[in-house]
Amino acid sequence: MAAPKKPRVRKTAPTVRQRVEETTAKAELPVKPSRIKPIAAKAASPLKRLPRPKLPANRFGRILGRILSAITPRYFINAWREVRLVTWPNRRETWRLTLAVFIFATIFGAAVAGVDKVLDIIFKNTILK
Repeated sequence: MAAPKKPRVRKTAPTVRQRVEETTAKAELPVKPSRIKPIAAKAASPLKRLPRPKLPANRFGRILGRILSAITPRYFINAWREVRLVTWPNRRETWRLTLAVFIFATIFGAAVAGVDKVLDIIFKNTILK
């Protein structure tokens, strides 16, 4: 007789903040900005291949370029880090979740259609009579 299967335990990947807190707790020193730059450069490497939009060569273009370069890359770097931390479902889980969505949508649609029909009958019998 085969041994019973152990239940599958999912480990969630630590977030960037958790990893930084762990390293600072181990070192008991604040994280220096010089340590963060190589990590950020690694995370931004796929983003460097993206084409940058051409900005006008006037004062407005320079100001807009500074704003975009200050805000946009950080957002994309952090978004890319979070996407890498996602635990994606396997094929079986995907099919089960898809089936659950279809069942819920069908039941919800039938409920809305039923309420609509009842309200239509009430409206026709009371107001239009």
